[in-house]
Amino acid sequence: MATTWEYATIPLLIHNTKAILDQWGADGWELVQVVPGPDGTGLVAYLKRPTGGQG
Repeated sequence: MATTWEYATIPLLIHNTKAILDQWGADGWELVQVVPGPDGTGLVAYLKRPTGGQG
């Protein structure tokens, strides 16, 4: 059976990036990509994790 995924996008506060990503990682999320935010000054992280029994 194929793995199914759920996704999240979160804003990253530049002074607290590691703590934010560590917390999401502890909840089972894997970082996929970081891109500039829509305002051009911040960053947005895209994360994924398998569905079912995670977190």
